[in-house]
Amino acid sequence: MSRHPVIDGSTRLLVVAPHPDDESLAAGMLIQRTLAAGGRADVLLLTDGDDNPWPQRWVERRLVIDATGRARWGARRRDEVAAALARLGVGPDHLHALGWHDMRVTEELRLRHAAAVGAIRRVVERTRPNLVVIPDLGDTHPDHGSAHVLARLALAAAGSRADVLTYMVHGTERSAPEDLLVPDVDPERQATKIEAVLEHATQMALSRKRMLAVASRPERFDRPPPAPGSGLLRLPWRPGPLARARLRLVLADGQGVATWPWRKAPLERSGDGWVLPLRDAPGPAFLKLTADLSTPWIYDRYGWTGPDPEPFGLVARPAA
Repeated sequence: MSRHPVIDGSTRLLVVAPHPDDESLAAGMLIQRTLAAGGRADVLLLTDGDDNPWPQRWVERRLVIDATGRARWGARRRDEVAAALARLGVGPDHLHALGWHDMRVTEELRLRHAAAVGAIRRVVERTRPNLVVIPDLGDTHPDHGSAHVLARLALAAAGSRADVLTYMVHGTERSAPEDLLVPDVDPERQATKIEAVLEHATQMALSRKRMLAVASRPERFDRPPPAPGSGLLRLPWRPGPLARARLRLVLADGQGVATWPWRKAPLERSGDGWVLPLRDAPGPAFLKLTADLSTPWIYDRYGWTGPDPEPFGLVARPAA
C-alpha cells in the first residue's frame, strides 16, 4: 500500500464521526477534495451530541437539563451537521445517522455489541467505501476511542478491504509521516471548511477559539496497525495494587465483548507488566482498562490499546 491514498474519481470516502462537528473538524478538506475529484463522500454519524450540558445551559439559559432537553439539543445539533455537510457539498442522502446517545458509544459496544457492529457494518455494505476515516484509538474522548474499535470490528465483519486512516481530535497526534496524505492548501477549500465548522453554532458558544484552532490546522491522518492473527496483547498500564481492586478489563474482538475484574482476568506476567492471551476470533482485538466510576471528567483515564507493535501491543506466544 502506498504511503498516501490516491484521491480521484474512483474514491468512495466514508468518514466516521462520533459527534456532530467531528466530520468537519477532522476531514472537511478531505471531503471537499474527494468530491472535487469526482469521488463520493459519506458520513456516518454515531451520536447526535445530545449530552453537552454546559453549552446547552449557556445557550438556553437553563440550569436543569432533563431527557426532553437533551433530545431537543440533539435535534438541534443534527440540523447543524446537515448544514455543515451542505457547505462541504455532501447531500442529505449521504449522512447516515445512528442516533446513539452522546457519551454512550462505549455502552453500545459493551452492552449491545452485535447490534452496534451490525449497524455500522450495514452502512459500510451500503456505501462500499474504499477509503474510511475513523477516530484514532488513542483519542482520549471515550466515544472516539470506542468508535475506532467498533469501526474496525465492523469493517472486518464486512470483509472490507478499504484503506483506513485515523484522525485525532482530543489528545496528542502521533508523528505520522508528512506524506501519508498530501496536505490540501487550497484557500477556498480551507475557507469552506471554516464555514462548515461555524455551522455548528452550539459549539461556538463556549469553544469558538478552540474549534477554529482545530479547524485551521492541517488535516493529518495516521494508519492503524494491521489486525493480529494470534498471540498475546501487551498491556501498557501499570496500575498499583489499590487501583487494581476497582479496575476492569474489557476485551472486544470478533467474538464479542468479555469483561473481567482485574484480579480475575486471565493475565500473564511479562517482565514488569502483563499480557492477555487473545481468543481465536476473526479480525482485530482491543483491550480497555476502566474503573466504571461516575465522574464529571469526560476524558478517558486509561482508554484502549490494540494491535500496535510500538511501544505496546502484540507479542508472539512462545512455541509449546
